[in-house]
Amino acid sequence: MQKGLQTLDYLVFFFYFILVAGYGYWIYQKKKSKEASSTDFFLAEGSLTWWAIGASMIASNISAEQFIGMAGNGFKMGLAISAYEWMAAATLIIVAVFFMPIYLKNKIFTMPQFLKQRYNSTVSTIMAIFWLILYVVVNLTSILYLGALAITTISGIDFTVCMWALAFFAVVITLGGMKVIGFTDVIQVFFLILGGLCTTYLALTLVSEKFGVDGAMAGLSEMFTRSNDHFHMILKKDNPNFASLPGLAVLLGGMWIVNLNYWGCNQYITQRALGASLPVAREGLLFAGFLKLLMPIIVVIPGIAAYVLYQNGMFQQEMLGSDGTVNADHAYPVLLDLLPKGLKGLSFAALTAAIVASLAGKANSISTIFTLDIYKKFIKKDATEQELVTTGRIVIVVAMVIAIFISPFLGIDKKGGFDFIQEMTGYVSPGIFAVFLLGFFWKRANSAGAMAATIGSVVISLILKELPEWTGMYDTVIYSTFVDGEGKHLIPFLDRMALTFLVCVLMMVILGVTDPSTKENPKALAIDASMFKTNTAFAIGSGVIIALLVALYGIFW
Repeated sequence: MQKGLQTLDYLVFFFYFILVAGYGYWIYQKKKSKEASSTDFFLAEGSLTWWAIGASMIASNISAEQFIGMAGNGFKMGLAISAYEWMAAATLIIVAVFFMPIYLKNKIFTMPQFLKQRYNSTVSTIMAIFWLILYVVVNLTSILYLGALAITTISGIDFTVCMWALAFFAVVITLGGMKVIGFTDVIQVFFLILGGLCTTYLALTLVSEKFGVDGAMAGLSEMFTRSNDHFHMILKKDNPNFASLPGLAVLLGGMWIVNLNYWGCNQYITQRALGASLPVAREGLLFAGFLKLLMPIIVVIPGIAAYVLYQNGMFQQEMLGSDGTVNADHAYPVLLDLLPKGLKGLSFAALTAAIVASLAGKANSISTIFTLDIYKKFIKKDATEQELVTTGRIVIVVAMVIAIFISPFLGIDKKGGFDFIQEMTGYVSPGIFAVFLLGFFWKRANSAGAMAATIGSVVISLILKELPEWTGMYDTVIYSTFVDGEGKHLIPFLDRMALTFLVCVLMMVILGVTDPSTKENPKALAIDASMFKTNTAFAIGSGVIIALLVALYGIFW
């Protein structure tokens, strides 16, 4: 098979490009006749269906860090990395039942807006700045860098050209607003899943051919036999990847902080549902939950297949990084390069769809937070609807350009894309989640506690990172450590997140109960049990997801 893209591949890719761009332009023209509205531009208020909400959430969530980074982790550690995907399915149910009614009842458009209503404008502004920095410096840069790295590996196109092309494509979609993003994401998810399944089928077929058996399922069986250590969800402490997924903490600790914060307190994700009615929002989140169950088949199984093939003599040169050592993030691009003409173009389109959709969603969230929570609040309080939309569009372009210029200098390729994002966000997410959780359900949570948790999260995380070396206490009742490549004892970052979250909650509780004014807190949310009732169809769908998760963990424990 020839390396690089052939004419048929480019034709398939351009069909995808024209389809997405044309459909987005048609949606944009349909709503162009209406007066410019900031809520329509940023939220697509009332116009996204349940399937558009669910598809858009997944399209924005699945990007280069999954296709490249998570496949690379499949190569390194196996199926265990699927915990991020499968536990997200359970998390989406929790968010749909408990978080979404609170957002919609209080007409929340942005996460900083919620913080202002529940606490005060200082907490809101600090958090808005945190999110903007995180979204631009960590998320947007990682998506662009890893995406361009994958595309240049497959196509041979210059890395810098790939970065600018991805950014341009994403900006074209994003400038149309959330409605265009939401509905074009349905097409993106179609290509993402179809192309991803093609790559998985190829990977399993390569394994079957390597070992002289017939068919993709026989290839999967060979993988079970030859790399059984790669098919366990709960890693033991002697596993070299324990630091990334520390045993039962995946089920009982920091993984819940990661997922609940990401799916429930994240402008980038919740924005899709904030303009819908509660039943439609819940149906969209449930649909996203079912799609999350499918993701490991698309992104993790190919990584494990590449590992099995590598262990048996294939890809010995292709898997080497620039430093001459094995770079697990090469696993997915190496497999894509083996696809036949046409299918390679389809899978290339799938990867591009994942990257572009994620870039568009992230850029729209950056634009929303800056425009509504910074620009309108501090720069031009009397801005018209048209001025807000124009500002939002300018911010999209500026954020993308900044990300392009700084991404090569962040060391994303050294740590591994997926781990880079998870660890960086892990410094702020425990505090953010504590602020939201207590703000939702505990009336005595106050602004002093919220400030302490917001700023304290970063400080506590940094202290915990150095604590074992400072104290010489490497294994205690509270934590265990591992030794990194530099000989330094560290607490696994998921465990650090759980500990940081508990300290943040404790600080908020102490500052709340010692403040007499919180006994009758006027900013506490009015909550009643009826808000959290669901209909029968949602309950049945949720039950199916939970049953599938129990079965998967039971089989692959």
